[in-house]
Amino acid sequence: MEKHKAAILGGLIAGVVTTAFMVAGRKTGLLTKTLDRDAVDWIDRTTGSRAVIGDAGTSAVEFVNHLGASAAFGAVLPTLREWAPNLSPVTLGTLYGTALYAVNIAGIAPVLGITEGEVAAGPRKAGERWAVHVLQAVVTALAAERLERQAD
Repeated sequence: MEKHKAAILGGLIAGVVTTAFMVAGRKTGLLTKTLDRDAVDWIDRTTGSRAVIGDAGTSAVEFVNHLGASAAFGAVLPTLREWAPNLSPVTLGTLYGTALYAVNIAGIAPVLGITEGEVAAGPRKAGERWAVHVLQAVVTALAAERLERQAD
């Protein structure tokens, strides 16, 4: 499969995996309130969506947004692989996930009011958010590599 298509599809796969991980983590008590729930609350505060489409509808909107972001972040992966061709997908994914976390969650999300900020969130919640971003990027990198090789 062409590398950009593989990376975008890898991002979509990772979006589903990380959503499942966050849901399972919340339900088992392994994770605290996860970022997807913060995003659902933000969507509702911003638009009043729960009154119109309910929590399930607002969660669906957030999931579609999450998949779009996952695909977009996946689309960047081939360029990153060109810059660091000798890194394993796990190493590249870990570095990329850390960068995404730093920019999006530690930087942009508190400014937009999606999160309370990582200092206020505390080390556990901040660590969970970082780990989910690393999981996202590692799954994207591994899936993209596998999909790209399938055509060979």
